[in-house]
Amino acid sequence: MTAQDSNGRLDDDDYPAFTMGRAAALLGTTQGFLRSIGEARLITPLRSEGGHRRYSRYQLRVASRARELVDQGTPVEAACRIVILEDQLEEAQRINAEYRDVTASPKPPRN
Repeated sequence: MTAQDSNGRLDDDDYPAFTMGRAAALLGTTQGFLRSIGEARLITPLRSEGGHRRYSRYQLRVASRARELVDQGTPVEAACRIVILEDQLEEAQRINAEYRDVTASPKPPRN
């Protein structure tokens, strides 16, 4: 792997660049919290060849949102469900906006 290949991966939101310890430190939480949201199926970290969990930047953003909810007193399982529903709503809104853009564009005249 070249340095250029590595730099490209670091820009990838889905590249699992962070170890569990580093991810927990970045989020200001414990490794146990990361395990618990994994068990709740909010995020599924990839595994290194040695079996260690690796997290992407996208997964860290999702975990950060779950942590905000837990810090506000929401149980972990409920926080995970809320984050999943928020993500689904955002995706549905994006799809609806795309659909509106397509249907609002002028149609070519028929011959």
